[in-house]
Amino acid sequence: MTKKQAIQLFEERKVRTVWDSELEKWYFCVADVVEALTDSVNPTDYIKKMKKRDPELTKGWGQIVTPLSIQTAGGKQRVNCATQQGIFRIIQSIPSKRAEPFKQWMAQVASQRIDQMQDPELSINQAIADYKRLGYNDAWINQRIKSIEVRKELTDEWKRTGVKEGLEYASLTDIITREWSGFTTREYKQIKGLKKENLRDNMTNLEIALNILAEASTTELSKQRDPKGFKAQKQVAKEGGSVAKAARKQLEGKLGRSVISSEKASDFLLPEKDEE
Repeated sequence: MTKKQAIQLFEERKVRTVWDSELEKWYFCVADVVEALTDSVNPTDYIKKMKKRDPELTKGWGQIVTPLSIQTAGGKQRVNCATQQGIFRIIQSIPSKRAEPFKQWMAQVASQRIDQMQDPELSINQAIADYKRLGYNDAWINQRIKSIEVRKELTDEWKRTGVKEGLEYASLTDIITREWSGFTTREYKQIKGLKKENLRDNMTNLEIALNILAEASTTELSKQRDPKGFKAQKQVAKEGGSVAKAARKQLEGKLGRSVISSEKASDFLLPEKDEE
């Protein structure tokens, strides 16, 4: 399941959301929705009282909410989220004059996402805005957007040659990563102290550049050789990664150090200013 987190604004109130690319649905942070609708200073306490008032809501709570990894003040944590349908059920238990405007806002959020899927340029513009909102600098954002473009070209090529999305995509990605960096994706994330976070979102500019080289090389080799299926693509993935491996080793020889860094995005993001 591919997920992308974003912050949406409802009447200047932040609502954290997660887009599920497979189900093509937004998940909304329940606590943020409750806070936006009630102005509660303690939405968690409000939710507890709300569930006591509504036994039927409590009974179906496990089917309504889904714990997802969300960025919080203390780092990424699993937070209860719900789809548009689930939020509608929760809203039924919240007496608020904002209920109807919030429903309309959710429909608009969903519509914008559909527009982005039909027009890739809108999606890129949204990604740039999201990264800027999170505090990344322009140079890093430009590299990251380019890496997304290169990655899309690679996955399109995999799809064309009969590779299946999901496990096969992940396996080929791991081969490329291991070949150029010397580490599996899991090992690479451990070096950076990551858990559920996206590895590419936590690469340095240099790491992103090498990853782009590895994936672009894999794409070009695949187009030239036209391998069919996952097994044939494994060798292509290794050879594509080896191109970036050679570049990495040459650079490390000049620098006298490894270019694989433990640095991650949170080391550089500016702290959020407290709202007055």
